[in-house]
Amino acid sequence: MSDNAHTFIVPSDENFRVVSGFLDYLKVEKGLAPLTVAAYTTDVSQFTEFLGKRKRTLLNARRNEVRDFIQELFANSVDGRSAGRKLSTLRHLYRYLLLDKLIYHDPTLNIDSPKQWKVLPKSLARDEMEIMLRAPAPASKGKHGEAIGLRDRTILEVFYAGALRVSEMTGVKLEDLKLDLGYVLVRGKGDKERIVPLGKSAQEVLAAYIKRSRPVLAGERASPLLFLGRGAHKLTRQRIWQMVRAASSAMGRNASPHMLRHSCATHMVENGADLRTVQTILGHADISTTQVYTHLALDRLKSVYQKHHPRAKAR
Repeated sequence: MSDNAHTFIVPSDENFRVVSGFLDYLKVEKGLAPLTVAAYTTDVSQFTEFLGKRKRTLLNARRNEVRDFIQELFANSVDGRSAGRKLSTLRHLYRYLLLDKLIYHDPTLNIDSPKQWKVLPKSLARDEMEIMLRAPAPASKGKHGEAIGLRDRTILEVFYAGALRVSEMTGVKLEDLKLDLGYVLVRGKGDKERIVPLGKSAQEVLAAYIKRSRPVLAGERASPLLFLGRGAHKLTRQRIWQMVRAASSAMGRNASPHMLRHSCATHMVENGADLRTVQTILGHADISTTQVYTHLALDRLKSVYQKHHPRAKAR
């Protein structure tokens, strides 16, 4: 969505009537200048278009949709200042609708200014991760091509299973892997060690890689590293970035190793993991760094509460 586009898109007569009334209110009652009204028009148009994708209207929008709209702005590289202005526009809109008794609940209430938000890192959806984790096509024919294909798939699995940084992936040693115990010892920032658990899928593909792929890549040479390039060479950060990008291109994305790390954390929190556990797996020294995932945990908390508390719903 372009911040400069002044095309006004409304998917329904209801939205058109709502916005027309709001713009008249800005011009006549508030006496705002034409350029200011044009900026309000753009902001409301973007939100209306966003709601249309979710089959919602301005009159039945909910708080989580306002939050998701702001989050999408950040995902599209809109800065906090511009996102704050758009939220201010929506606050004015819903104040006007409350005054006219067209709504009885303001969905912009209790939403912090976007300038204060810690932006949630980009992550992939679960179905996108499934597509990525299918075995990448061999880089070339023959045993080396198959070995590289299996290695690349293993690296993707370990990224997603353990939320490793790319520098940790290139530096992990064969002796750090405790496959029978289901974890890997990782040396992170500041040479701090942490234990990272590995799920069944990652364990199985690692076992296959060590048995079938790593010996082919090592050849006659020895290396302490777990993941190898051809001839037992150390993999570069650039090579891993290229591999992740290539694997994500099948679904039209341009993913990075960092996105796989954040996908692991996001999906764990969405499934109910507490932030302290996620902090430990990610290797964050301070819990405040992990707190970018807080609103996911809160959404999960509210969802579970609504489902299970006997008096959560209207009687």
